[in-house]
Amino acid sequence: MASIPTTVQTHIDPSQGGNYKIPLAVVTMLFFMWGFLTCLNDILIPHLKGVFDLNYTQIMLIQFTFFGAYFIMSIPSGSIIAKLGYQKGIVVGLLTAGVGALLFYPAAAAISYPLFLTALFVLASGITLLQVAANPYVAVLGRADTASSRLNLTQAFNSLGTTIAPYFGGVLILSSVAGMTPLQEAEMVQMPYVGLAVALAVLAVVIWRSKLPVIASVEDHHAKAGKLSDALKYRHLVLGAVGIFVYVGAEVSIGSFLVNFLGQSDIAGLPEATAAGFVSYYWGGAMIGRFIGSALLQKVNAGKLLGIFALASCALVFTTVFTTGHVAMWTILSVGLFNSIMFPTIFTLGIDGLGKLTSQGSSVLIMAIVGGAIIPLAQGAIADAIGIHTAFILPAVCYLYIVFYGFIGSRHS
Repeated sequence: MASIPTTVQTHIDPSQGGNYKIPLAVVTMLFFMWGFLTCLNDILIPHLKGVFDLNYTQIMLIQFTFFGAYFIMSIPSGSIIAKLGYQKGIVVGLLTAGVGALLFYPAAAAISYPLFLTALFVLASGITLLQVAANPYVAVLGRADTASSRLNLTQAFNSLGTTIAPYFGGVLILSSVAGMTPLQEAEMVQMPYVGLAVALAVLAVVIWRSKLPVIASVEDHHAKAGKLSDALKYRHLVLGAVGIFVYVGAEVSIGSFLVNFLGQSDIAGLPEATAAGFVSYYWGGAMIGRFIGSALLQKVNAGKLLGIFALASCALVFTTVFTTGHVAMWTILSVGLFNSIMFPTIFTLGIDGLGKLTSQGSSVLIMAIVGGAIIPLAQGAIADAIGIHTAFILPAVCYLYIVFYGFIGSRHS
């Protein structure tokens, strides 16, 4: 998943004896970690679907719960950062995510799907706090004119996490489940998530003990009602929020269904553990595309390039819907390459020209990430009604909207 490029009002002055390479390296670990944790949901979905014998609508409650936390916890997270500061806020976020990871142990022992969802909500709440804190912190760790470059670098590590997670989950969670009882299958998630909880705790200690620069003033993430209403008067912001909603929804939907889709007999007939390895191609494509897109954006108008990439994604998904076998398999995996620039580009276009209302506009776009909760659930309902293959029409339609936003909707009225 792409990280949230939140804006701040002040920058640390590097001319005042600051060397920010070590602090940047420390904070960059956060981007890898939350990318890894977010993408591990794609492995949990087919695994828990079998454990609890759920339909597609029910299993997509995993993404509904996870991304719903972004919507519910983004504003409270801003308040925590305002009170504690970025460094302490990051530590709280890591520890909260660690508690969520630990809750997987009793959830598996009790074979309780509601407890699994509770664990995911706590985990995602911690990640939301990390998102709200880490992005603006990276932006101020150096000169203002190189902030974008630093964010792109850290986002590349976020993509590295999403690329590795499916392989990790496939080996430790999806392999060797044949012949197991439901309890034994559920227990397969215990040690991986306990290990992740330990890693999060260690990272919290590292952040706590690190001599990170202190930001003199913290932007207030609480948008006053009047100012928020002023921001919503900007048409390109409102349309951009819809763009974030459908983009995150489409990206998450595709990743969530890949293991089950590649296991279909008319697609590839892959075992779950093998299919999980191919999910890495989807997320790895986004990492590669981010570097390519970064170079192209220096020469091509952002709105036009967004429209072109969205058009390519739309064509690939429609091709998947109307074909079978390896053609359908590789076209859906290739979508990841064109997903790469969409989140940061939509975000940048959405807040462009807002001036003093930029922080309010950013809050609107952050909350729109709730699309990752709604659209996978809707695709699950469609899959139950007409089949998993045809259900990919929903993300295809989402990309059509992004085509509109790139070419037309992002223009200032």
